[in-house]
Amino acid sequence: MNRADNRRERSLPTARGIRRSCSRELYRARKKLNQWIAPELVAEAEKIYFRKVALNLPWIAENSSNRKKLCDWWEEQVCGEIAELWNIEPAVLARAFRESFGG
Repeated sequence: MNRADNRRERSLPTARGIRRSCSRELYRARKKLNQWIAPELVAEAEKIYFRKVALNLPWIAENSSNRKKLCDWWEEQVCGEIAELWNIEPAVLARAFRESFGG
């Protein structure tokens, strides 16, 4: 069995796993921002991020090894909404996410 076959056989992550990953990724981005964000705003951002990931799960799973592509997707699909919620510049949040995510 080659690598491509192995990737196809992997199942999609569970909702719990997705939620935890989204929470962890936003936590790391917030640390890079070095700015306090109210817990209720963090929770709302996690819901937004989780929903966007769930709606695009097949594409995200397919590109899971390409962090640059995932960061580009995050910047286009998620960043603006969370930046508005947190009242920060989208470019600043996008940079913090890229630095923390590695894309």
